Amino acid sequence: MNSITNLTPQQLRRAANIQEKVLSLQKELSRLLGTAESSGAPASPKKRKMSAAGRAAIAAAARARWAKIKGTGTAAPAKPKRKISEAGRAKLAALARARWKKSKALGKTTL
Repeated sequence: MNSITNLTPQQLRRAANIQEKVLSLQKELSRLLGTAESSGAPASPKKRKMSAAGRAAIAAAARARWAKIKGTGTAAPAKPKRKISEAGRAKLAALARARWKKSKALGKTTL
């Protein structure tokens, strides 16, 4: 494809004429169909509107996050971390050892 800088003046005039024909045909088509004329550029997207309640909910959530980070305010108390008992740990370790023993017996690799 030719670059616009490599075109001769005759080719540029021909391209301009073709472009004018295309635009006039588009206008005529939009008149026939009864649609709004477009310049070929996409229409700007419509702005979305948020309700006051939505903004208030977002603001309240942000305040709660900051209060939690700063350790002040009306943030909900954090749940304490769950801890596993020694018996539970021993049970899980025994299960893991059994899995490894079975896996090694079958000759499987860890990769």
